[in-house]
Amino acid sequence: MSRRWPEHLWIVRHGQSAGNVARDAAAAAGLPVIDIAGRDMDVPLSALGERQATALGAWFAAMPPEQRPTTVLTSTYLRARQTADRIEAAGGLHPDACTDVDERLREKEFGVLDRLTRAGIEARFPDQAEARTRIGKFYHRPPGGESWCDVILRLRSVLDTLSLHHSEPGSRVLVVAHQVIVLCMRYLIEGLTEEEILAIDRAGDVANCGVTEYALEEVDGPPGTRRTKLRLATYNFVAPLEAGGAPVTARPDVPAAPR
Repeated sequence: MSRRWPEHLWIVRHGQSAGNVARDAAAAAGLPVIDIAGRDMDVPLSALGERQATALGAWFAAMPPEQRPTTVLTSTYLRARQTADRIEAAGGLHPDACTDVDERLREKEFGVLDRLTRAGIEARFPDQAEARTRIGKFYHRPPGGESWCDVILRLRSVLDTLSLHHSEPGSRVLVVAHQVIVLCMRYLIEGLTEEEILAIDRAGDVANCGVTEYALEEVDGPPGTRRTKLRLATYNFVAPLEAGGAPVTARPDVPAAPR
């Protein structure tokens, strides 16, 4: 039987960040620029984001050890690494689990639109706002930034890594990253179309520490053979936060650009 995937795959967005809070404040005040000191990749979790990550870790910790993640792949961004650290500190990983920081899981790069609110984009780069509306977010690449297609291109090699190094029996992988990463991974794993993944995106933002879960299953392959595939078990699952008493938040990552 052909086997390509880990037995279990969880893809999690980081907990609420200080950038998410600053973005909401800027939008509420009608400001063009989000007030963040330092680089976006160095923005930490907010106090609430820390609570969310700890609650998620407690949810994993309630599982028997043989069901917890054996490998963690995390974005290089601080808020994602802090989320993974809190999950581990709460006992949410298998005792022998390892963690790898992977730059391919980093946030989508926004280029000249970095730190701008929707109002800021429309005021400072009206040509980019118009192009994004005309082309759509899937293909639009701001100067110095990435389109969703660019993100998908780097994520294809992440899936190759899962296939080559994390497909042995008993392998269970937790990915901690960002909203666009969660959506683009769904696009790749499920073979979705542009229209299908953008419809999912329009339906609502991925919650901070929301869980997207896949389970391995056997299906028919070529005549007389069987193969394995990942089946979506749940998307944007927030019950672990609610059970842990951590409020659920779901806001776009910095910057806030037109949908």
